[in-house]
Amino acid sequence: MHPQQVSLRGIDKIAKSCLTVRVLSELSSYSDVVDLHVATSETVSRAAFVSLARQTLRAQFTLLISFLAFLPNLVLTLGSAPTLGWSQTLWIGVVALVSALSGYVLSGALLRPLHRLELEVGQGTFAQGHTDDPREIRALRQAFSSLITRLSTEQSRRNAFMATLVHDLKTPLIATSHLTRALTEWPMPDAERREVGSQMQAETARLLTLVGQMADAHRFEREEVRLERRPTALGEVLGNVARRLEPQARARGLRLSVSGTGTAPVDPAALERAVGNLADNALRYATGEVRLRVTPGGVQVQDDGPGLSAELADLAQPFNAQPTTIAGQQYTAGSAGLGLFIARRISEAHGGELTYHRTPAALPTGSPPPGFNPPLPSASPPARTWTTFTITLPEVTA
Repeated sequence: MHPQQVSLRGIDKIAKSCLTVRVLSELSSYSDVVDLHVATSETVSRAAFVSLARQTLRAQFTLLISFLAFLPNLVLTLGSAPTLGWSQTLWIGVVALVSALSGYVLSGALLRPLHRLELEVGQGTFAQGHTDDPREIRALRQAFSSLITRLSTEQSRRNAFMATLVHDLKTPLIATSHLTRALTEWPMPDAERREVGSQMQAETARLLTLVGQMADAHRFEREEVRLERRPTALGEVLGNVARRLEPQARARGLRLSVSGTGTAPVDPAALERAVGNLADNALRYATGEVRLRVTPGGVQVQDDGPGLSAELADLAQPFNAQPTTIAGQQYTAGSAGLGLFIARRISEAHGGELTYHRTPAALPTGSPPPGFNPPLPSASPPARTWTTFTITLPEVTA
């Protein structure tokens, strides 16, 4: 054979071998891709199924009921026939299908009261229960009803408060508008002009006080009161409040007094705000005197007015606008409720509380000397009773 022919045959064999190796390599790569795709598809399908089962309560019940129904049949079938024929395999498939259908139907029956409650909640008709409701569904229905009642009450209170707030804001604004018009358009002597200016300042101060109370109530309702405590002379705090409210007391013909001494670790600005709110309410209802006192347990605000017409817990709310009747006179509770709420929150932030009680005025004690018969008065004056608000404070020292 010619050497050139031998060389060509060798090259041809080498080329065929390389082609075979390449084809096998491509087939192997394709097989790996197919296996990876199948494995990925199975993983994704399994993850989607598990996610669906976790998100759907009915799917969980269906799987549980199906498993409990299918497992005993599978154990009995495998125990009776060690090797599975086509009939046993068909039987297992039929049992699995029947178990799945039974689980789906029974899960729907179990969850029917819950689905019915879901529809009624969406329609707002869930208050009336059904005789076939399980105990858990009845408890859930009652919880929904209580929640809706609380939300409705809170919304009604807020709406009423906003209406009262608009009125409280409108009154000083209208007064300021009239005073400004009189000051700019009408000729008047200097004395009257100064009087109008003083009235404008009073109305502006009233407006700023109300806005400040609103801001404090909104902040104290949403978060804790932040305090900067330091040892503070409580008498100085009460003195600052008295000096600020003295013009108001003088205008109403009331006596405003401060008594007592003591020191406590408090936030002086916050405590002054709380006492000021209580004293402002006291000046509104007092008939003759308002007392600011330092006691061993905290500070007190006393007045000789008629007292509260309801419980302190009901009135000391940030959005309480229900009118209250005190001594036959009707008052709007909006700003008063704000003041009581702010005082209560500041008291709690200091580790104390805001309390309220009524006490009769102190009467003379002791027995008269022998043979002394005091003359009877022709008409006994009405008994005097003190309305006392107490802000309890820990660690009060003399």
